[in-house]
Amino acid sequence: MPAAAPNLSGRNAFVTGGSRGIGRAIALALAAAGANVAVNYTRHPDEANAVVAEVQKLGRKAAAYQGDVSDYASCEAMVAKALGEFGNFSILVNNAGIASRGNSVVDTDPEEMRRVVSTHAFGSFYMSQLLVPQMRQQPRGDIVMISSGAATGLAARGGPYNMAKTAMEAVAFTLAKEERANGIHVNVVAPGLVETDMGERLMKARGADIKAMAANSPFGRVCQPEDIADAVLFLCSDAAGYITNQRIPVNGGGF
Repeated sequence: MPAAAPNLSGRNAFVTGGSRGIGRAIALALAAAGANVAVNYTRHPDEANAVVAEVQKLGRKAAAYQGDVSDYASCEAMVAKALGEFGNFSILVNNAGIASRGNSVVDTDPEEMRRVVSTHAFGSFYMSQLLVPQMRQQPRGDIVMISSGAATGLAARGGPYNMAKTAMEAVAFTLAKEERANGIHVNVVAPGLVETDMGERLMKARGADIKAMAANSPFGRVCQPEDIADAVLFLCSDAAGYITNQRIPVNGGGF
């Protein structure tokens, strides 16, 4: 008998960095499963509003919220506004992120390190801290951190990004232990290379074309944002009712 499709009807989700790429795919996947979605963005209002329109076409409530997740006051204002409009959130996807510039540790600008770590790690900490208290009052809560294979690969010339994703995972695994008794599941999804604007820029910097990599990629294609969204959707569904404190790589088996 085939498994039932995930049903998130009646749940509200907050997706940071939800206007583009992986965040957009996650917002749409959650909405397709029945969730209402708050879409956070920093600098791309038109794209965020386009995602909102797509979610609304699915018959769900949606709204876009501008905010810099690396700044606590910005997170606080954004969350207060969103809670006022949605009432509650039982799903938080900490997806917002930026890339580092590919310099060695010796050559990295300290300000770049601060900015990258603040966005990924501090942002996830801030948003979780602000939304967990009200999540405790609901039948179930789910927090999913979108990390990266960088957190385990720790490649050269990626110091800020490696630090940021490793710290994000530390927040996730700490929170999972603290909030399990409150019915909140906290998990990590760790993509490998994904065909997004960021992935294309990364490959271009290495002299490669991401679209030309399909033939040599697992399963004959480069990982798509929807592959990451599928993992997030699973973790927020009843099928993952006994799963928390886990890290799921989505990389075609180690690519």
